[in-house]
Amino acid sequence: MAASSFSLSLAPAILYHKVSSCNNRITCSNISSLPHQRYCDRRSLMMAAGMLALSFISPQTALAQEVPQNYRAFIDKADGYSYVYPSDWRDFEFRAHDSAFKDRYLQLQNVRLSFLPTDKQDIHDLGPMEDVVRDLVKNIYAAPNQVAYIKEMQERSDNGKNYYTVEYQLTSPNFSVTRFSTLAIANGPCTGYIFGRFYTLTVGANERRWKRVRNKLKVVADSLQVFDI
Repeated sequence: MAASSFSLSLAPAILYHKVSSCNNRITCSNISSLPHQRYCDRRSLMMAAGMLALSFISPQTALAQEVPQNYRAFIDKADGYSYVYPSDWRDFEFRAHDSAFKDRYLQLQNVRLSFLPTDKQDIHDLGPMEDVVRDLVKNIYAAPNQVAYIKEMQERSDNGKNYYTVEYQLTSPNFSVTRFSTLAIANGPCTGYIFGRFYTLTVGANERRWKRVRNKLKVVADSLQVFDI
């Protein structure tokens, strides 16, 4: 598989960590210019005010108010993300992913989330949505024996975080699957980390069932939320 320009923006996973000591805490002035420092100072003040307000409402309570009927919420406060999934799905281990749930009977009908370190602060820093999505689908998501077809892509903003969502089909000689992937970046240097996290939530099904389950799975794709940790 040819190396993509997108993959070059990801930092080695071994380098991703947060400085826990207050005396050694990494600040924006250590890694970037003074204008960026001022931006980080302002952002820190806004985050402090937001955290004070959120301290009275747990993430579980806040999200529970928005969980659609027949779905359940999965919240990972340690890793800074949440999403919903169909209530009759069960959790399972998916290699190189942080969390995953699947239909009890249909193995290809599942959702999973992974994250990688990146030096970017926001999904917009990767480039225009069309370029980022096309590069990912054709060079990362598609296997060498698969033909990729992008059906639709969308962008949304929620609570100061930006997301790209793409609907795409992957066809191989033996079968075809269709998926949604939702992308976001959070927890960059301004939150005390050396690198940010590039989150990817993927939910899909066999192409033959796609028309029947598309709307159900779109709810999952649109539910991804990332937050500072």
